[in-house]
Parts: sequence; C-alpha cells; structure tokens
Amino acid sequence: MTLLIIAYLGGALTILSPCILPILPFVFARAGQPFVKSTLPMLAGMAATFALVATLAAVGGSWAIRANEYGRLAAIVMLALFGASLLSPRFASTLARPIVDLGNNLVNASGGGRTAPTVKSALILGVATGLLWAPCAGPILGLVLTGAALQGANLQTTFLLIAYAAGAATSLAVALLVGGKIFAAMKRSLGFGDRIRQVLGAAVLAGVAVIALGLDTSLLARLSYASTASLEQAVLDRLHAKPLGGASSEVASNDAAIAAADAKKPFRSDLPVEGSAPSLDGAVEWLNSKPLTAEQLRGKVVLVDFWTYSCINCIRTIPYVKAWAEKYADQGLVVIGVHAPEFAFEKKIDNVKAAIGGFKIGYPIAIDNDYKIWRAFENSYWPAAYLTDAKGQIRYHHFGEGNYGRTEKAIQDLLREAGSEMTAGATVTPDAKGVEAGPDLSNIRSGETYLGYEQATNFVSPEGLQADITQNYSTTEPGLNNWGLSGSWTVGKDQATLDQPGGGITYRFSARDLHLVLGPGDSGKPVRFQVKVDGKVPGADHGSDIDADGNGTVTATRLYQLVRQSGPVAARTFEIRFLDPGVQAYAFTFG
Repeated sequence: MTLLIIAYLGGALTILSPCILPILPFVFARAGQPFVKSTLPMLAGMAATFALVATLAAVGGSWAIRANEYGRLAAIVMLALFGASLLSPRFASTLARPIVDLGNNLVNASGGGRTAPTVKSALILGVATGLLWAPCAGPILGLVLTGAALQGANLQTTFLLIAYAAGAATSLAVALLVGGKIFAAMKRSLGFGDRIRQVLGAAVLAGVAVIALGLDTSLLARLSYASTASLEQAVLDRLHAKPLGGASSEVASNDAAIAAADAKKPFRSDLPVEGSAPSLDGAVEWLNSKPLTAEQLRGKVVLVDFWTYSCINCIRTIPYVKAWAEKYADQGLVVIGVHAPEFAFEKKIDNVKAAIGGFKIGYPIAIDNDYKIWRAFENSYWPAAYLTDAKGQIRYHHFGEGNYGRTEKAIQDLLREAGSEMTAGATVTPDAKGVEAGPDLSNIRSGETYLGYEQATNFVSPEGLQADITQNYSTTEPGLNNWGLSGSWTVGKDQATLDQPGGGITYRFSARDLHLVLGPGDSGKPVRFQVKVDGKVPGADHGSDIDADGNGTVTATRLYQLVRQSGPVAARTFEIRFLDPGVQAYAFTFG
C-alpha cells in the first residue's frame, strides 16, 4: 500500500515537470467539456494506456518495442489530425470518409463541432495521449521501473504504474477544471471562442512536433530533473519505501534507479536522422556476397563505405572497417564496401578482386562502375562512410580518413538502438602495417599529385607537359613539391606511359611516406624498377614494396609504397628509374 501511495504521489508531481508540457495541449483542448463524458474518459484512457505500454516495456522483447513504435506513430498521426481539425473544422471534409468520421469525432470531442462529445471519442484521444506520454524518470518512477526490471512484467508492476498514471491524471484533471473555468470566462467576456480553439489547435500541433522530434525525452527531461527530483526524494524519505526487488538497502538511490530504468527502456541514440538510405541496386556486380537489397538489410545497422582500391586515404581506413565488420557482425552490423573507381584501371573487376584478396577483405563489395550508388548517396569523397539504422535511415556520415573513435561510437549507439544488449566499450585498435598504417600528419608537407595532364600540377621538366604525344623529357633537381620526367613518355589524361626502358620520375617531397600508383600497362608484363633517395639506395628508409637496395617490380595496377623514412622526417629527393618499358604512372600520395 505504501508503494502504491508513493507511486500515486509521484504521478501527481509530474504536473510540475516540464516533461508534461508536450501533452498539455491535448488535455486542455478538452476545457469546457462535461467531466464525466469527456474529461474522465480521456484521462482514464491516457492512464491505462501508459500503464500498459510501460508494463510491456519491462518484457524487453523486440515485439513489444515494435508494437509501441507503431502505436506512437498512429497516435502522432491521430493527434496531428486532431490539431488540424481544431484549426479548421472544414479540414475534415477534404479527407477520405473514414478519416472524416474520426476527424469529426475528435472535433466534436474538442468542442469544435456542433454535435455533443462522446465517451468513445474522448477515450480514443486519451489512448493516443497515453501512447505518446513519456514522463521523466525521477526517483519515484525510477523506483517503480527498477522493480519492473528486476521482477519483469507482473500485476504488482502494472498496479504501481496505474497508480503513477492515476496521480498524473488527477493533477491534470484539477488543472483542467481550473483552466476550463478560465477559458469559459474568456469566451464570455471576449467572445473569442473560435480564436481560442485555433490557438489550442496550434498548440496541439506544436506538442505533436515536440514529441515526434524526441524533445520530450531529451531536452525537457534534462530541464525537469532539478525541479521535481528533490520533491520526489522527500516523499520517498518520508514514507521509507523499500525497493521492489527485495534488496536489503532502504531505497534505491536516484542515480541507480534511473540507471536501472534506462537499462530496461529502449535505447534511443541522439544521432539525427539525415534521410532515407538510397538503394544499392546500381551495382554492376557484387563480390563476397550476392546482391543485397534494402529489404534484406532492414532491421540491420549498415555501414556503407565508399572507397577505391588505389586511394591511399581509403587504404588506411580498411583496417578499421575490417575490424568493425568482424567485431560487430554478431551484434547486427552489416558492412558494405561500395567500390567507385577514380581511374579507368579501377573499373576492371579482376583488379578489384586482386585488391580485395590482397587487403583480405571479407565483407560484401558492390562494384559501382557506373556511379549509380555514388550519385544516389550524393557522395563526393573517397573514402566516405554512411551509417544507416535498423529502419533504413541515414544517421551518421564521415568523409575522409580519421575520427575512427567517433564513427565506432555511432556504430555502437545504433546497434544498441536496434536492440543489441552490448554496452559501449573500447574502440578497435587494428595493427595496421605498411601502406595501411596511419599517416604522420604532423610532418606532411607534400600533397597528392597527379601525373596525367588533366590534373597535373608543379611539373618542371623544361620541355613542358605534352598531351597525348611521345616526348623525350629531361629533369634537373626540382624544388619542394615539384616533379619531372626523364626519358621517352606519352602523357595521357590520367597517366604517363613510358615508351622506352630507362625512363624515370623525380619528385622533391617532405613526408614520412611516399606512394606512387603504378601499373604494368596494357601488355600486363612486369616492369622492374629501382628507387633512390637523395641519390642513394634507400636502405632503412625503403617502403614496403621495395627492398633496402630500392629494387621492386610493378606486377599489378595499384598503389606502391616506395619510401618510409625511418628517422626524422626531412625534405628528400625521390627518383625512380624503370628498367622495362610500358609502365603507367598515375599519382603520388604521401603519409
């Protein structure tokens, strides 16, 4: 009995909490209506529905959560219709007949029409309000929900929740009686009955918007704590209530009660909804998987990673994407790599397959050679990550490499929101080596440089860059971030192709790592080469694709790591000489 009294008083105190504000317009729209036929059924429907929904939440099953979501959606639509009908009774005439009847019932229930209000319409309005009401989890409600968490759904839990809701209904009824008299006086003295009804309609729509956006359980919940927590704690201290779970302590602390209650309530991430995820239907082929559709992915958290296999920034994100795919697969995460080519050679599916094997990627890869998925996402970056929730909504995105901790936190949040029982934990720390290792950002003074004439910059060979013709080039010592060719080359739109053996490239750079995208050309024959740094073999400064003497071979079109400075980073002159013809050079990147 003591707990029932406490629960009732806790509910009554909610009238003082900002969390009650969003539903006040629904209640005050009943002002001036008969108490027994209008106000009482509405408040009873609200209390009973809240108690039922809160009891089902203690079950914790996904079906209960989904049923509540559908119920809330229906309630939002119904109350939005109610508010629009208050603004304009003629609004109902534009709707289909079933909704017209419902709209008329709601208008009549609010006093906007000429027919007497009915118990049925008031009860429907109360049920809708109960589905949307989310009171703040202060000490008393926390105590009740803690018991529900420990014991599960049972009659005792339900009675306590009914008592809590009844207390709230009582305080609302008192407020409504007082407000009804004020509204009636205003109507008599000012003659603004229609204007008051329209103001109430606008307030109802505002309340619907606040609830639909989740502000009632985020911003208002934080504002309410200081205003009511001390009063509720005083009630608990005065009546010496015991925890429902049979614990030996006198009263669960406020923090513990809220934590236990929150642990049972469906988790809702504060990540914003950025829009619906586009279709993945544009892929020309899928690797590591059959084609995946939006329907197949519904209910899963999906990470869509746009990449291309010779992009150094993409390559350095791969260890993290692989680690997330492995770590969270059992929790419901699906990782999909969308391979959107930058260069023509990246459109060759065999090249992509070879790269996937080299990087040991096991998650699905959609080949987006026609950029249909790229355009559907309105993407503009390599790499780019998009996270969608279990409803197929984009909730997070990140462009470029880095910020891995924030991305993983977003993954954890959406998995918990989807029903995973995982807790937010430590982020992954993959052991990335070679070209996949993260950049030395503090020492990078050189930027990506293309060798094809369409985007080439800082070219210093005295002959000038000649487009699409064979040209003998020469070079001297270039300045920082300048480069030149030597030997016979044909420079195309995307790449420079060596026509005769012995040609080379020189670049003055300042960064820890130097990479060069190279391919063996149309013949596919391996091309041998040798690298020097400041005129000497690289020794300890060699990259992962050459030895200490600077020797390497171009066997496939991909990114090659040619220099990794082992000591202090300084400006160095890079030289590469090709012993065989036919090599194609695309771009320098640095790390």
